[in-house]
Amino acid sequence: MTATVNTTHAATSTIGALTRTGVAATVAASAATMAVAAAGHLAGVSLDLGGAAIPVTGFGVLTAVFSLIGVLIAALLARFARHPRRTFVRTGVVLTVLSLVPGAIADTGTATKGLLMLTHLVAAAIVIPAVARRLAV
Repeated sequence: MTATVNTTHAATSTIGALTRTGVAATVAASAATMAVAAAGHLAGVSLDLGGAAIPVTGFGVLTAVFSLIGVLIAALLARFARHPRRTFVRTGVVLTVLSLVPGAIADTGTATKGLLMLTHLVAAAIVIPAVARRLAV
């Protein structure tokens, strides 16, 4: 006698939970980066980059886009990586560090550079741990 295990439901649930968590973290990170940008602006930090003002909502939109790309990466790693959580965290940290480079070399003041980089760190601090918890070790 042989037994067959149906793993379709378990895989779907895992990806579904990962997606739900990722979307919730994306919403939280978007709100947080907009709050940081608004607070910085209220404190007198310019949101001008290259002569054009970055709208506060722009921080949220870009955070959402790149966070959802991170969730997609996590879903792919969940499917194909041997150690998805470790690989996702390492990938997320590397991508976060790389995301700091444009802010560091931007044609703007030091305070604005710091604010730009802070928003990247805030988003990463919210999304990476939340999504990583949903991945297998």
